[in-house]
Amino acid sequence: MDPSQSSIQPPKAYNSSEKSGMPAAAEPPAYQHNPAGHPPSFPSQPVPQGPYIQGPYPGQPMVTVQPAAFVTVTPLADPVSDYLYYSIFIMLCCCLPLGIAALIYSIFTRNANYSGQREIAEKNSKTARTLNHIGLGIGLVVIVVIIISQIVFWTRIRGN
Repeated sequence: MDPSQSSIQPPKAYNSSEKSGMPAAAEPPAYQHNPAGHPPSFPSQPVPQGPYIQGPYPGQPMVTVQPAAFVTVTPLADPVSDYLYYSIFIMLCCCLPLGIAALIYSIFTRNANYSGQREIAEKNSKTARTLNHIGLGIGLVVIVVIIISQIVFWTRIRGN
């Protein structure tokens, strides 16, 4: 082993720009605090004359920010019927499962009316009305069957 190249001594200094083939990087500009885009003004230094351009460094693309858009929703002028009270009646008095489903569609109809979505409101209203009619039909059939069965039952008991 060569004593002139021992591991204790540092290797020869080299220039990184010579080795990499790339030009040496320029120093970045010094930081200047410019609040709200105003040119710097210090009591001991004069204010630079001429146009002050704030923007990207040369070669960087310009970034444009669009203003925020606010969308306001207006309720329908002539809202679609939501059948809410009909759904509550069907749920409590006739057919609980269909009444609950009709109540949900009634609430969806009301929300669509408030948000101005006529097509969705009409679709949900039609579904709520259909479920209410079916629930009313089932409820009436069940009530009629119960009444008939009670009449038959009581006439057989009295007949004995």
